[in-house]
Amino acid sequence: MFRDLVERHDIAHPKAVSDLAHWLVDNTASLYSINRLTGYLKSLGHHAPRTAVSDYLEWFEDAYFLFTVRMFDASLARRNTNPKKVYCIDHALVTSVSSGVLINSGHLLENLVFTALRRVHPEVYYYKTKTGKEVDFIVPLRGRSRLLVQVCESLAEPQTRNREIVALNEAMAELGTKTGTIVTRNEEEQIDAEGGTIKVVPAWRFLLDMPESAE
Repeated sequence: MFRDLVERHDIAHPKAVSDLAHWLVDNTASLYSINRLTGYLKSLGHHAPRTAVSDYLEWFEDAYFLFTVRMFDASLARRNTNPKKVYCIDHALVTSVSSGVLINSGHLLENLVFTALRRVHPEVYYYKTKTGKEVDFIVPLRGRSRLLVQVCESLAEPQTRNREIVALNEAMAELGTKTGTIVTRNEEEQIDAEGGTIKVVPAWRFLLDMPESAE
């Protein structure tokens, strides 16, 4: 971080960058906004304006350290103004750097799926249905329909299963997509949904089935 960010950009307040990086790593796979990050740094005594925080985020991504995922929307303005999600280049780095208070195994699994998608597809978004339900990832595929991916450690709990399936089914219906995927730790099945088919796959199979490059 210090070589690729602080020294390269001659940052006058490196502690602000370090504190921001730690907050983002602690909140991997969670939503954030520029205003919230600015307020957090201010609460620590840093005087970093919104423009500086925005620059720090761009530099994190440029250094392939942290990545921002925007909400999928036809409007560029809405993409930029809605809360964004943050992911780290390496989930093992998250476990070694974070405080461990906010990070859980579900977030780590979601981060692992993101890095696999990002390696192949430069454009990765999250999706929010008209009723406010969230799907973790939507990937526009060249010349084809969109890839919808939900990440859930386990579908064993009925309430969790229903939440994940309903959100994915709504997104499929709204986007006219016939298939969706739920990545779990080790469960596998096929679910006939209202608008198509939902494939439940273990993470290891999802990672092995990922193509080497975008088609």
